[in-house]
Amino acid sequence: MRQIRALQDCDFRDGANNMAIDCAIFEAVASGLQPPTLRLYGWRPFCLSLGYGQRTRDADLDALADRGWDLVRRPTGGKAILHGDELTYSLCLPQHHPLACGDIIESYRRISLGFLDALQELGLDAESERQKASLRPAAVGPVCFEIPSHYEISVSGRKLIGSAQMRRNGGLLQHGSIPLRGDLARVCDVLSFASEEARARQKIRLRERAATLSELVGETLTWSELANAIQRRFSLAFDLELTSGQLSAAETERAGALKQDRFSNPAWTRKR
Repeated sequence: MRQIRALQDCDFRDGANNMAIDCAIFEAVASGLQPPTLRLYGWRPFCLSLGYGQRTRDADLDALADRGWDLVRRPTGGKAILHGDELTYSLCLPQHHPLACGDIIESYRRISLGFLDALQELGLDAESERQKASLRPAAVGPVCFEIPSHYEISVSGRKLIGSAQMRRNGGLLQHGSIPLRGDLARVCDVLSFASEEARARQKIRLRERAATLSELVGETLTWSELANAIQRRFSLAFDLELTSGQLSAAETERAGALKQDRFSNPAWTRKR
């Protein structure tokens, strides 16, 4: 039975710390210094994350400052996500791992099975999107959760889990956001739009096309309840032994350097 190190990071962190830790784990796993790792974590304060290639001008910096919310740029692609009332996962694997083999789309499909099982345990009839986006208008706006892409997970046609993947130096990092509660349209309040009418239209579309876990289940689920379901079902779906672990001293040191040099550095965050 293959092993995966499982980190339930219950001390919610700011955006720069979270992205730095993900990248430090990724580097350690890709280089063979650490085993494959599943990390589950949260955010405090709220944070708007931009995709690696997204334009900084998509974010309303004044609105973020007024609310005391963070801004960070992810190492992976995609559009803007407001992180707050959610559980976020990151999965770091060497590229020769069975879950990572094949191309990006194939690995998305395979990894999605663990999350589907967890949601079904919670009573949801979830499905993964098999590139149905080709049947929809292209996603040209700044918001990630408007339209599902390859093998992201929806319930009753509404997107629930948004994920992004990076492959580099022999490793794979996939992370994703699972909103627990709250109004998903809040992200529009810290994004730039040509007019207030355009912002209002985007809010309507987002509420129609995406949902939170508590909204779909019909009751409020805690971060720990979802984290435990993910770990349990991930292990069963792939015949994996999840071993509880923590960051190594080297990973902690590397995360500190990455935070300072990259993720809390305005030159990185606003480079596009």
